[in-house]
Amino acid sequence: MENNKKVKKKFSMPSSFTVLFLIIVFIAVLTWIIPAGAYDVDDAGNILSGTYQTVDSQPQGIWDVFISPIKGMLGTDTTPGAIEISLFILVLGGFLGVVTKTGALDAGIASIVKAYKGKEKKIIPILMLLFAIGGSTYGMAEETIAFYPLIIPVMIGVGFDTMVAVAIVLVGSQVGVLASTVNPFATGVASQALSISPGDGIIWRLIFFVVMYVVATFYVYRYAMSVEKDPSASLVADQREENMAFFKISEDQEAMNKRQRNVMILFALAFLIMIVSLVPWTSLGDSLGQNWTFFESLNSFLLGIPFIGTLLGERMIPLGDWYFQEITMLFFLMAVLIGVFYRMPEGDIVESFIDGAKDLLSVALVVAIARGIQVVMDNGMITATILHWGEQGLSGLSPIIFTILTYIFYIPMSFLIPSTSGLAAATMGIMGPLGTFSDVPQHLVITAYQAASGFVNLITPTSGVVMGALAIARIDITVWWKFMFKLMAIIFVISCIILGIAAAVG
Repeated sequence: MENNKKVKKKFSMPSSFTVLFLIIVFIAVLTWIIPAGAYDVDDAGNILSGTYQTVDSQPQGIWDVFISPIKGMLGTDTTPGAIEISLFILVLGGFLGVVTKTGALDAGIASIVKAYKGKEKKIIPILMLLFAIGGSTYGMAEETIAFYPLIIPVMIGVGFDTMVAVAIVLVGSQVGVLASTVNPFATGVASQALSISPGDGIIWRLIFFVVMYVVATFYVYRYAMSVEKDPSASLVADQREENMAFFKISEDQEAMNKRQRNVMILFALAFLIMIVSLVPWTSLGDSLGQNWTFFESLNSFLLGIPFIGTLLGERMIPLGDWYFQEITMLFFLMAVLIGVFYRMPEGDIVESFIDGAKDLLSVALVVAIARGIQVVMDNGMITATILHWGEQGLSGLSPIIFTILTYIFYIPMSFLIPSTSGLAAATMGIMGPLGTFSDVPQHLVITAYQAASGFVNLITPTSGVVMGALAIARIDITVWWKFMFKLMAIIFVISCIILGIAAAVG
């Protein structure tokens, strides 16, 4: 007898690619509704307060929607492209492919898993503190992409899940950004826009750092312990076996041999050089009243040595001034060195590099699509209009209310302008003077802006950092939002309390 009952299809969440594309469509629709506008800017590109004017509407159509990811990759006159980040991700994948081919990474991860069996609780606060310090001091964000392939297998191996791994890196670094103490790309740019010292208000930012680190670490720690106790409590429990296989978690792994140990030394050295190279030592020293020019002096000394300087390359950039082109070069170089030191045939080096790059291709594409959202907003010319609405709504309020509303105002603005330095340059010339009118110290306006920017950077799908991390960990954005919901509510409330107290104290 035929069964006439209709079989209900199980609903499955759309992929990150689909979610991002739907957001692009939504933003395109808004360009038909929100009036277009623009501000005058000075020679440095800073917006001039009081110069907002409406302009001809720039509604974005089907062509604009579909070409935005391509322009998001290549960049436009107003929106930087994602090509450098995407290329870095691909080269990083190639580097990891070569390392994986040697078997050193599997052996190293297995040894860590074995060493921390029964001591898993110690990993979370230590790693989150390190990433938080990186976020607070130099805005560590895109650079964290390199750590996920390393940390995810370790977290799964000691009994946690991919959610814990992503939270350690992403939440750790972004609560650091949220509480940027001397971050040149946030604190520095904003302070320069208001002509005040980056050290002004650092006490409140230190309070933010300590409180947010403790809250975030406790939140991640508590979730990790529940997963360790009951694996079915994991938000990605249905993917555990698949993740175990995908990330090649093996409990029966032979000990590392000598050549594999050498590979792991080079592997660790690559990450160490990356971290040191990205910290803006000179700017950081200036903000603290110190002369930290060691790497610049060392670079000049090496390039001044006859023959050695030419051999190294006369265009070599000192550590501290590196960015994506330089760290991409670093991982490409280290991939070659590791292959040579392990005595891999040339063909195997190339093949494993290409295979590794293939594994992260989807991640590189996600970053470009995320940048496409910004392209549509910029081309539709609606960002300035939303900023103007905020400029009008925040005038003439009491210090406490103004400070809290400034924080709330910067939350959607951080979505519209994901770059912390770009957001500071675009808005601080307006928000700083508005704060003065309400008797709010300008450094507190900076603190509110940083808190909001870091808050949004934890969950925004417009961020290549967020979407890249989730793509590597194979986590849907909606599942990440479910995990982060309570923490976001806690961070929001605590931020408002700290900012309110700071405004009351004056």
